[in-house]
Amino acid sequence: MTVPRTDKKLMVLAETDGCFADGLSVATGCWLGRRTLRLLDHGKVAATFVKVRTGQAIRIAPHTDLRIRVRAGRVEGEKRWDAYMDAYQTWSDQELFTVTPVRLTFDLAAVISVNGKRVLCDRCSEEIINEREVRHGEVVLCRDCAGERYWQ
Repeated sequence: MTVPRTDKKLMVLAETDGCFADGLSVATGCWLGRRTLRLLDHGKVAATFVKVRTGQAIRIAPHTDLRIRVRAGRVEGEKRWDAYMDAYQTWSDQELFTVTPVRLTFDLAAVISVNGKRVLCDRCSEEIINEREVRHGEVVLCRDCAGERYWQ
């Protein structure tokens, strides 16, 4: 697929936060606010790119020896940042990245859900959007009330 996109046909799963995730947004047009970028924080500089309609996915990560190779080729006196930037702009994709076709282990349709769906938690009465509620029979709970609270 060509990038950046604005049509929600691509979803990116970022494996770390920070500037890497920001760069993914700028490069792909996928954003948290558009629900086309998801953070699965594994602490890795890697991302999986998923065609939403087909579920076809590839995972892209930098070669593990990339920084070593860039530093080894650095010209005497060249700043490390400049050497990295030059490599990132001039080296081929094959020299920079590993690209691995992958199969998702979760239901993509459930992650995408249906935008605009709203229910109230039967316990705390807070609104839950995009089908993120937990159902126990007829009881509708938010994830916090269902025991998945991340705060105290």
